[in-house]
Amino acid sequence: MSKTAPTPVSQLPQETMRDRIAELELVRDRIIQGPDPVATEKQHAAGKLTVRERLDALLDPGSFVEVEPFRRHTATGFGLEARRPYTDGVVAGWGKVHGQDVMVYAHDFRIFGGALGAAHADKIHKVMDLAASAKVPLIGLNDGAGARIQEGVTALAGYGGIFRRHVRMSGVVPQISVMLGPCAGGAAYSPALTDFVFMVQGTAQMFITGPDVVRAVTGEDISREALGGAGVHGTRSGVAGFVYDDELMCLEDVRFLLSMLPPNNQELPPVAPSADPVNRPNDPLVDLVPSDPAQSYDMAAVIEEIVDDGQFFEFHQGWAPNLICGLGRLGGHVIGIVANQPSHLAGVLDIAASEKGSRFIQMCDAFNIPLVSLVDVPGFLPGADQEHGGVIRHGAKLLYAYCAASVPRIQVIVRKAYGGAYIVMDSRSIGADMSFAWPTNEIAVMGAEGAANVIFRREIASSPDPEQQRVTRVEEYRRALMHPYYAAERGLVDDIIHPRDTRARLGRALELLRAKHVPPPYRKHGNPPM
Repeated sequence: MSKTAPTPVSQLPQETMRDRIAELELVRDRIIQGPDPVATEKQHAAGKLTVRERLDALLDPGSFVEVEPFRRHTATGFGLEARRPYTDGVVAGWGKVHGQDVMVYAHDFRIFGGALGAAHADKIHKVMDLAASAKVPLIGLNDGAGARIQEGVTALAGYGGIFRRHVRMSGVVPQISVMLGPCAGGAAYSPALTDFVFMVQGTAQMFITGPDVVRAVTGEDISREALGGAGVHGTRSGVAGFVYDDELMCLEDVRFLLSMLPPNNQELPPVAPSADPVNRPNDPLVDLVPSDPAQSYDMAAVIEEIVDDGQFFEFHQGWAPNLICGLGRLGGHVIGIVANQPSHLAGVLDIAASEKGSRFIQMCDAFNIPLVSLVDVPGFLPGADQEHGGVIRHGAKLLYAYCAASVPRIQVIVRKAYGGAYIVMDSRSIGADMSFAWPTNEIAVMGAEGAANVIFRREIASSPDPEQQRVTRVEEYRRALMHPYYAAERGLVDDIIHPRDTRARLGRALELLRAKHVPPPYRKHGNPPM
């Protein structure tokens, strides 16, 4: 039987460059389309966008440049060798937000549930290293099921590399975590190490041990949302700084935040043109704040009157609401505002407020954002729960953050400022560059009633009319030590200003301090209270 001779290689039809390009375009199109359309339908049915829809919403149109789209895992066992999709479940690269370069990685839940394996981790490591080298912000769009169990310890090592890079980049470039799906186990430490955490209600959850483990160990029956949903982390744990009802609103605010941040710690925040005059009078403030120190009001309204166009981006709005923290602009320049909120717990400082304020102050100092503190504080919250919970240690965090901050710092005493809380809220004695006070200010060790009860306790008790004696002594203490000029006479306040001049005085002071530079002391690092 005769056999047909094989065709010599030299006579086989040769693929042209156009053939190769056509193949490339076909494969790339398949990568962009993603896996089975059924997986995309499930993603949409769960109320979630696909990974590339999210990138389109986050980045300036046409600016995304992907890295390693053809990456596939090389793991074997448990059927992995038969499933080797392109991207390996994470889309990574860089793009622009308001014209500024950012590095970004985004989990694709449709591929392995977004779980992290070795190749997946390598891609994230790559964009983190590029962010550090290029000194641009890093954004993670998180929608993953944690470590890829089939890859064992190599997946855990991948997380270790991510954590180490987060820490090395901390305070160097802004790091933003956007939680758009589940984040369980050790994976939850990645967003916890970043500067800003955004979460979407109903679809995003974060926890170290899930409901099944909790049920097995403690017997407690709890849902994923109740254990680690956005509502929990936005109001109770303080893990999430920003909470939203849908992804598009969330991603739009990520863009807004980036418009107020510098790309790295060597640059100043971007300046935005403003039609709101810096010297605009704040006449509404005259009637907005009551002179009675016991009467409540909304400090948020004071802030909105002072900043450009009333635009204020508040952090942790649902957590520790007795202290307001957020970013605004004054004369087009970004400022960080820390303010007591008299409408909640009378504006006292407590454990949660101290943690919230210290974290915010450290962020502002890291990224060259001047600090303005609006003070109306009766003291620290008393009680056994606070003392046993470590209010001393946590309050020291706020004190440490202020003392360590080298950015311009301006204090405005709106009304009362009592005791240690006065010192902690960026008083002149701990390094505020300037301190202004309104005519309603009361700066003292404590309120007049409490002080008189301590100082004149015996006289009041032995008086034929104790109540009248108490009233007399309270008024005596108030006239001697709590009049609005007492601190100014001793140089602890730079000036007592008309409330309507607040914006103008802040603008002039910040202009003067813009070139402030404080050389850090020689040390490896401080040892702040943790």
